[in-house]
Amino acid sequence: MFGERRAKAEAVSLSGGALDVVVLPSGASLTLRFAKPDDAEGLQHYFRSLSVHSRTDRFLGALSELSPRELGRFVDAGEDGRFSVLAVTTEDGFETIVGEARYAFAADMGDVELGLSVDDRRQGRGIGSALLHHVQCRAAALGVERLFGDTLRSNAGMMGLARKSGFAFAPSPGDWKLVRFEKYLGVSSPLQQTSRASRRLAAGALAATPGVPRSCEEIIPAASAA
Repeated sequence: MFGERRAKAEAVSLSGGALDVVVLPSGASLTLRFAKPDDAEGLQHYFRSLSVHSRTDRFLGALSELSPRELGRFVDAGEDGRFSVLAVTTEDGFETIVGEARYAFAADMGDVELGLSVDDRRQGRGIGSALLHHVQCRAAALGVERLFGDTLRSNAGMMGLARKSGFAFAPSPGDWKLVRFEKYLGVSSPLQQTSRASRRLAAGALAATPGVPRSCEEIIPAASAA
């Protein structure tokens, strides 16, 4: 509990700071950072600008925009162990949100659940790969045992991205329309993991640490662009 409170306090103080800057295959720079409260309007505009198909894929159903309550949760770093990472580009001095990933850290289970989306006009440029790779690195830094997400069976883009990144697939519990993609981090199977209690303690303290592990590429090899 103390670790989770500390993680949230650190997330609030660090939200908005650059977590990572990556160079896409095109040579363009992409900044990944926590969402912050004043991103609310821009994030809502981003979701509204997605195609109906992309919004359905992202939220597993029809949705035109986020409710004020849900939007507030998206931009409150560390709320209930949830973090939103924005992929942004800067053009003519103005920042544009071109993708986002949201992950939820469950300290009691040692899991991180994730979901992500990319602007329709910028898909296929490596932004989805950068977001997924970054979340994997964050999860590895937390000492997380398993990273997983649920997606519609019709979401070929997300399934292809997960497959290239080494995720396995299984039916999603309770909903035949969904498929679960999951990956165990740092160990070959759950039976070979170290003390879960010690991993949770470390994860609570590290949940909002900026950046990714220096050895990230050794832990999670980068996937090809998508």
